[in-house]
Amino acid sequence: MYAKLVLRNARRSIQDYLVYLLTMTVCVTLFYSFLSISSSYYVPDIGTEYDFTMLSDGMKLAICAVTLILLFLIRFVNHYMLRRKQREFALQSVMGMEQRTIGRLFFAETFLMGLVSIAAGIFLGVFCSQFITALLLTSYGKQYEITWTLFPDTVLLTAGFFILSFLVVGLSNTRAIRKMKIIDMLTADRENGPEFRRSRWIWVLAIFFEVFSVWMCVTGVQKVLFYWDSRFALPVQLMFWGNILFPTMSLLWPVLWALRRRKGGFPALLSGLLLCALLNTIAAASVPALNSRYLLALGGGGVNQYLLFVLVDLIFLICALLYLASSFLVAWKEGAPEHRYKGENLFFFGQIISKLSTTSKTMSLTCVTLVLAIFLFIAAPVLVGWASGYLDERSMYDVQIFSRYNDVYEEADLPDDNYDEVTAYLAGHHIPVAGDCAFSLYLPERADFHNRVKYEFPVAAIALSDYNAIREMLGYTPITLADGEFATQWKAIATEEERDSFLREHPQVQTDAGTLTLSAQPFYEDSIGETAYNSYTDVLYIFPDSVCEQLLPVMCNRYITTEEAISYDNARELEQAFTGQYPELADTGVSYSIRLSTLQVNSTKAGNFVLQAAMLYGAVVLMVICLTVLSLQQLLDAGQYRYRFSVLRKLGVEEGRIGRLVLRQLGVWFGLPIAVAILVSMVVIVYFLQTVSAEIAAYIGFSALMAQIAVTTGILVLLFCYFLSTWLLFKKAIGTAPDGRALPV
Repeated sequence: MYAKLVLRNARRSIQDYLVYLLTMTVCVTLFYSFLSISSSYYVPDIGTEYDFTMLSDGMKLAICAVTLILLFLIRFVNHYMLRRKQREFALQSVMGMEQRTIGRLFFAETFLMGLVSIAAGIFLGVFCSQFITALLLTSYGKQYEITWTLFPDTVLLTAGFFILSFLVVGLSNTRAIRKMKIIDMLTADRENGPEFRRSRWIWVLAIFFEVFSVWMCVTGVQKVLFYWDSRFALPVQLMFWGNILFPTMSLLWPVLWALRRRKGGFPALLSGLLLCALLNTIAAASVPALNSRYLLALGGGGVNQYLLFVLVDLIFLICALLYLASSFLVAWKEGAPEHRYKGENLFFFGQIISKLSTTSKTMSLTCVTLVLAIFLFIAAPVLVGWASGYLDERSMYDVQIFSRYNDVYEEADLPDDNYDEVTAYLAGHHIPVAGDCAFSLYLPERADFHNRVKYEFPVAAIALSDYNAIREMLGYTPITLADGEFATQWKAIATEEERDSFLREHPQVQTDAGTLTLSAQPFYEDSIGETAYNSYTDVLYIFPDSVCEQLLPVMCNRYITTEEAISYDNARELEQAFTGQYPELADTGVSYSIRLSTLQVNSTKAGNFVLQAAMLYGAVVLMVICLTVLSLQQLLDAGQYRYRFSVLRKLGVEEGRIGRLVLRQLGVWFGLPIAVAILVSMVVIVYFLQTVSAEIAAYIGFSALMAQIAVTTGILVLLFCYFLSTWLLFKKAIGTAPDGRALPV
């Protein structure tokens, strides 16, 4: 009998469980599709030069860690269903059913729906996993073919995780039902909203904002004392003084508000702080843009410090704006009486203002979480593209051997080696070599050997013949230099401003072999790898061979390209053999390193994919959580609104106008936090892209970035189904049928 009762209740309540089923199905689909590539049955054809174990283990750890957030969502959705069915529980209790039995029946009902969502999610996950597989194979440069495969271990892990979650939450719900009073359950759908109380959380946040304003003001004063120069351009001067003036305004406004005997109340204080937070954000966000444009010496630590200020200001801006939303709406309503009494606006304002006053904290948390989700969507392809482009720079050769002299203090201890052991290994394992270049890097003047200041590290030089040998290995055309001339080679990350400034300041170079003059072709930007440069420098001198013969060699490098890619096992063996012969830091102070393209590509591609998958998965999970909270927050109150809308019908309001009124109400609840989140996300993303603009230009390209942003926007649009399902369920809850007819109250 109980089994029949559970099945009948589940069948009759299928519409009430729509959001529950939708949310759980999406969660299961994401979990299975992302985790499928970590299955022991999944063996992609990515070649012998890759080890898939690293990616598989990392993927499993990352996805399982992010999925723990879903426990909150599962509990929240179950709490919604518990609130929806309290009247039914009360009637069953009045009929004589024990509350313990009621709790068990509800647990069985939600568990049954959970099993349905697990089955549907795994089914959809098989299709969605093809997208993840395509993303994986594309990142490894392999061709993608559709293969419909169900992985047993992933199915068991997915089912096990969600069934365990349903059991834990279900037991908690059963205990909660046993403690409920029948009278409370009978009147649950007639309760008004929670009593309005002036929450303390916004006061705590305001104090926190004031503390950061003090820190920002002190930091601004320090930057002026250390870096100020009257020759700075006007925008730079405004930046320096703005980061002092605006935080000072944030500190003075509460004093002025108190002296005016708190005129306007707390909304006036918060409105002033809101304006100050906006000005603080503009001032702090200008730091990275002007720092890179005018080549200021603020350093990475200073820029990161202002990034923290921007984040704090934006969080306070979001919370203050949503907290004051009801006050702004009341002021607009009072100031425009022609709108207040137009149509159903009076009813609409009452609905919105009453809820905004009591849900500002939830709305603020939702908005902040949406900002994080949108940022993860955009940052994932940027970071992965950056790492992938940097990988091309790091792994241009199959074997790279290089040394550093940073800890060498005697010239006699400088390295002088051709690393013949590597040649012997390649020959012994029958690995044919296509190109090989062993060369030294020199200091223009011997006295530069003792210069160890980080930001004034001496630029190294390479002989013209060695430079042309490297260019030939990479397929570039050789260059020529006349006697007494030199040229420069630049990293891809170097900006045009940095290059032009350096060339203007160094038209000539003093060397131990005499003075050299800049060539008519002063610079080359063809990438030759990052290990050809001295520490902390983005430029390399190119000198004639006759000059380099008279200079001090400080580093010995060797680049090798092979006709075929070195297998992963051989690469690991060669790396271990080299590190055994050449320690990372020798007793003389020389540091030796070897990079094998196979190992570099394998670890970087695996790390990139795990990072991208985890960020995208986390972004979608956070997005689903936010939209579910927004949806259920309205559906929980929909039962209370049924009587209010019935009064409108009795007053003669047509169903079409009621439908538009519902659409407007839901549009505010969904649109307000989403619109604020999008606006704030644009500020955060612009700030982030500005700080890594050089890396984007060098390794990604802005056209590719725009394509990735377009794909991200498409993913966000797919989540519109939450709004649609909420709209349909809300109309049903207030007594409107899908075809627009009024249902009996």
